[in-house]
Amino acid sequence: MGRAGNGYDGYLIDREIGRGGHATVYLAHHRADPAAPVALKVLDVAHRSPAEQDRLDREFTFADALDHPNIAAVYRHGPFWLAMQYLDGGKVTELDSPADRLTALRQIGAALDYVHRRGIVHCDVKPANIAISADFADPGAVLTDFGSAHAVVEDVWNRPHRPGNPEVSLPYTAPEILRGKAPTAATDEYALACTAVELLTGAPPFTARSAAELVQAHLHRLPPPLVETLGPGSRAADVVLQRAMAKHPARRYESCAEFVEQLSRALASPSGPGSPPEPGSASAT
Repeated sequence: MGRAGNGYDGYLIDREIGRGGHATVYLAHHRADPAAPVALKVLDVAHRSPAEQDRLDREFTFADALDHPNIAAVYRHGPFWLAMQYLDGGKVTELDSPADRLTALRQIGAALDYVHRRGIVHCDVKPANIAISADFADPGAVLTDFGSAHAVVEDVWNRPHRPGNPEVSLPYTAPEILRGKAPTAATDEYALACTAVELLTGAPPFTARSAAELVQAHLHRLPPPLVETLGPGSRAADVVLQRAMAKHPARRYESCAEFVEQLSRALASPSGPGSPPEPGSASAT
């Protein structure tokens, strides 16, 4: 499996372009349209359980029902594989310009708000799930991988509730998930804020020597100040991030777009419109 020329319902593999914990992604094309490249995600042999197939089915079901320029389109799927939109620019961390990184955050924020209006929570927002085009102007940043997505109203999507603890990417996981609560739109906002920190500083907000320490950081610590990376003028941005990463979901911004807009304003004018509140007043607990 995975060698050039192998077929999946007419899709032919050209070469490997990415590898994750459970799957390999290939550049591929359909036999009927050789000039149209696609990304073909194929589950590794060791991860072809019914649960993994269900995750792949879930990814297709949710993404196929969405229509937004900053959400990766999906085309077909079958046993252990999924064909989707190919983005030729790599991941969002490869953007060099701070302005482009803010633009990417703005686009993903808008995509997430659209997803939330459709009654879906993505549940795995992180830089690895944000792809870009080589020509960043079109389409820009694109949100991928709905394999962990959660429907707020499950019967609307005809998808069963998933028992047990969801898979999480710990550096970007909101406190309510770690406490065993159901995800909401605010959960994605928290992960987007963690992603923003990584795009601004080169690392997610919390680092730790163990998973247990990382969990405790999300549950109890404020995000570290940006001053060491962005300088003393970053105080207003710190306040914005503290609100977006508030430990209680109700204290975060009402939308992802609002969060990114406030962050952009804070970075453009560090002193902000008037004096920002003291960091401790930013509803971070």
